[in-house]
Amino acid sequence: MKTVPVYEAKNRFSELLAAVEQGETVSITRRGAPVARLIAEPATGKASRNEVRKRIAAGFERLRVLRAGISLDGDLKTIAREGAD
Repeated sequence: MKTVPVYEAKNRFSELLAAVEQGETVSITRRGAPVARLIAEPATGKASRNEVRKRIAAGFERLRVLRAGISLDGDLKTIAREGAD
């Protein structure tokens, strides 16, 4: 665990947040006494980029399967006119 005085924490806040994201805990002190602690937020409910990509790919695959049996006869203008009736 890193221990950092308040004045230093203010100047290096982005750097400390990066350390916390990597799993480190940071204790912030005032006159040598701990006053706050920075810890990472639990990852519950937040999907990683890979999980999001997998869900998107699965959604597109479901659309491909649903669309596989559908064929459009005629040109797009004719189909649009028939749907407007």
